[in-house]
Amino acid sequence: MKKWTLALASLSIALAGCVVIPNQANVPEGVTLIEASTSKANEVSINYKKYQLANGLTVILHQDKSDPLVHVDVTYHVGAARELPGRSGFAHLFEHMMFQGSQHVADEQHFKVVTEAGGSLNGTTNSDRTNYFETVPNNQLEKMLWLESDRMGFLLPALTDAKFEVQRETVKNERAQRVDNRPYGRMNERFNQAFYPQGHPYSWPVIGWPEDLNRATPEDVRLFFQRWYGPNNATLTIGGDFNESQVLAWVDKYFAEIPQGPEVKTPAKSLVTLDKTRYISMEDKVHLPLIKIAFPTVYARHEDEAPLDMLASILGGGKTSLFYKNLVKDGFAVQAGVSHPCQELACQMSMYALANPAKGGKLTDVEARIQQSIAEFEKRGVTEADLQKVKVQFEADTIFNLQSVRGKVSTLAFNQTFAGKPDLIAEDLARYQAVTLKDVWRVFHTYIKNKPMVVMSVVPEGASALVASADNFQAPLPLVAQSAVQGVQAYTPPPLSFDRSHMPVATKAPGITVPTLWNDRLNNGVEVIGTQSTETPTVELVIYLNGGHRLVDVKQAGLAQLTAAMLNESTQLRTTEELTQALELLGSSVQFGSSQYQSYIKVSSLTSQLERTMAIVEEKLFQPGFKAADFHRIKQQQLQSLQHQRSDANYLASTAFSELMFGRGSSLGVSSGGSLVSVDRLTLDDVKSFYAQQYRAGNAQIVVVTDMERSVFMPLLSGLNRWQGESVTYQPIAEFPKLQKRTIYLVDKPGAAQSVINIGKRALAYDATGDFYKAYLMNYPLGGAFNSRINLNLREDKGYTYGARSGFSGGEETGYFKASASVRTNVTTEAIQEFLAEISRYQSAGMSAGELHFLKSSVSQSQALDYETPYQKAGFLRMLQKYQLSPQYTEEQSEIIDNLELSELNKLAQKHMDLEQMVILVVGDKKVIEPNLKNLGYDLVQLELN
Repeated sequence: MKKWTLALASLSIALAGCVVIPNQANVPEGVTLIEASTSKANEVSINYKKYQLANGLTVILHQDKSDPLVHVDVTYHVGAARELPGRSGFAHLFEHMMFQGSQHVADEQHFKVVTEAGGSLNGTTNSDRTNYFETVPNNQLEKMLWLESDRMGFLLPALTDAKFEVQRETVKNERAQRVDNRPYGRMNERFNQAFYPQGHPYSWPVIGWPEDLNRATPEDVRLFFQRWYGPNNATLTIGGDFNESQVLAWVDKYFAEIPQGPEVKTPAKSLVTLDKTRYISMEDKVHLPLIKIAFPTVYARHEDEAPLDMLASILGGGKTSLFYKNLVKDGFAVQAGVSHPCQELACQMSMYALANPAKGGKLTDVEARIQQSIAEFEKRGVTEADLQKVKVQFEADTIFNLQSVRGKVSTLAFNQTFAGKPDLIAEDLARYQAVTLKDVWRVFHTYIKNKPMVVMSVVPEGASALVASADNFQAPLPLVAQSAVQGVQAYTPPPLSFDRSHMPVATKAPGITVPTLWNDRLNNGVEVIGTQSTETPTVELVIYLNGGHRLVDVKQAGLAQLTAAMLNESTQLRTTEELTQALELLGSSVQFGSSQYQSYIKVSSLTSQLERTMAIVEEKLFQPGFKAADFHRIKQQQLQSLQHQRSDANYLASTAFSELMFGRGSSLGVSSGGSLVSVDRLTLDDVKSFYAQQYRAGNAQIVVVTDMERSVFMPLLSGLNRWQGESVTYQPIAEFPKLQKRTIYLVDKPGAAQSVINIGKRALAYDATGDFYKAYLMNYPLGGAFNSRINLNLREDKGYTYGARSGFSGGEETGYFKASASVRTNVTTEAIQEFLAEISRYQSAGMSAGELHFLKSSVSQSQALDYETPYQKAGFLRMLQKYQLSPQYTEEQSEIIDNLELSELNKLAQKHMDLEQMVILVVGDKKVIEPNLKNLGYDLVQLELN
């Protein structure tokens, strides 16, 4: 199923109301009510009111009183597409600068204020827009408006050269972590250079080219702000539980006096074309050869967007697609798919396949199969069933995405920014429902058949013989604009009609109400715990089976995951494709999976389709096919995935750290995905044996969140009453290895752009109200929040990393403490020194009284955000079920927080932060980092992974 990007991402809400122009009563002077949406009876809708200030700021309000929280979003219609050639990365760099304090908000205070208020926050940048958002308890709303208005109107007085340099380094670290140190990380930016004309706004990466970041100056950033960050280029959207009149008064107070910025025009749209097919290639530190093909199509909201989306689904949208049949099922690819991502200025029909080395891995062969799949589509044509499954899934997604205030707010902001209309849901539903067979056939011939394309091959280093075809295109040298920004007007400081330096004082925190739950049992004794959530007509059901990877002998590591994968395939009655088709026509999903301590079956369904969905669950659970062809394909995919993951530094670090903590002889010390050796020797009989051991009623517990009442819901589970089998117990856990003190373990990753650092030790098992929970609180100021000591030091002060953190992770039997970061290779030793210094200081001196106040306020108030969505409610129920907790355990946690003493937490720090008990793991380029690591005075041991 396509990730509905631009216009269709907006379908996180179904809007079916009508728009009216009401009177201006109770609206502050200077604020104009533009329109209001009201819903009709029995229709899924979202209510909103749209206002505009005299300075051009658009304000959208959405009331949702289901939870005591608010979500604030400020979206600016500026992204990488507004940059000039050779000046890339400004929009994203500026996103970072917006968190560095403003005239009346101190350095680092933005994160501290929101976190201390119990909220979450972030900002994101793409090619077309930048947004900033916070979700907080509703008593903190005025404070959020104060913060957002101050950086909109008063950022420049606080923008210093020093802050600029730190954030430029942070962005470089982010690029190194997300692009340069990641398999296939540089693929898309190389691809876009070939796909778009020279100088096209999408031809450079959002994060920027390194040379462009180096070229930037603080003055460039100041001018970028002046050009694009005026209120007339912004939409402020607020959703949640609030008093509308009060909010309008606050918006008027904080935003109205910010001057309007330069005029911003909607960018011109023109179709991208190619003169001929372009072949490009690159070598990378990867295992699986990858081919990516794309055809230029239209732009977002073009009349042909919807049928092109349908075409993408038919060609490569899952297990019923032609790509799956011809590439994945036949074993030529480990993964393959087709999508039609759209942006404001351009869309593309994008196809990819990860070649299976077991079939040779030659991308020439894979490309041929892709072309054969396209030809097969032309021969078979389009069926009504093809369209129906996409339309049904589209409608289902619309309803499922109604489940959070953030999703609703983001949708309103998105649609307003790009279409000037918050309500596009009904329009989008209608245009997708209207797609016909002829429409899909027409767009295929218009944009795909015999049309030029870009074909990119990414192959392992030294394996250029695997490319699809020799390169016939080289990107021209980039243009460099003489100035970074154009159309800037002189900066005029906004007037001050009140003292902005005083942060608003929040009212009393809202009372928290945990979900009301009910308990029941099936006739066979399987426990069911549920809660009713009436916001959407949906069911989120999870069947948990105690066991998972922990139940497997370490020599068979990967078996639990392989078995779950097999249960996602065919049954004795139907093929994988037939089952997938049946679920798609219901708008449902059924997914088997496995983790450290459990296997599970996740079911998402519209309430109206639950009975038919559960029939498919029962078929998969009770009548698995366990076919040899499925097993061979799934096993090969798991082996190739394991080999692929070994090129990821973070996977290497995670695997090595677990091995150090718990040993190769324990399932806790070996990846749940297994190793190349353990998975290779698994057989279909092993899968059948584990299925019989794991998928028993005695191991099962069920969690459900639904709009149905318990009495209506429980009979729909009656088919599971025939499930039998006793529970199983774990074998005794293997003895853990002795940790070598003052030792650095090194995993060599030649050519790594960054080093991944893990520092830690074994620690506490999970408990909700005991020492584990108190240790979590103790660590919060050290490494548990953005403005923790570790992150402020390594990221904000030193510019070594994109992010650094520490925390306790607890399982049923044991746990660990870990401090971690990905850092620039050339500061690996220095970063370790800073980690050690911060942990040592924290152990010896503990936290301050101010840090204690911060953690109390942050953790206690954040509970208002914990139970909003069905997924969050299900997680809460599972915690009660898994750890046999009282539903009142959150009240006990609140009482613990209220009564925390500094001395108690500092004693925990003295006990658990002892560096002599910790080991250091580094994954990086040995030849570069080893000489300096030796200077730390630790023993250095090179670690070889299985």
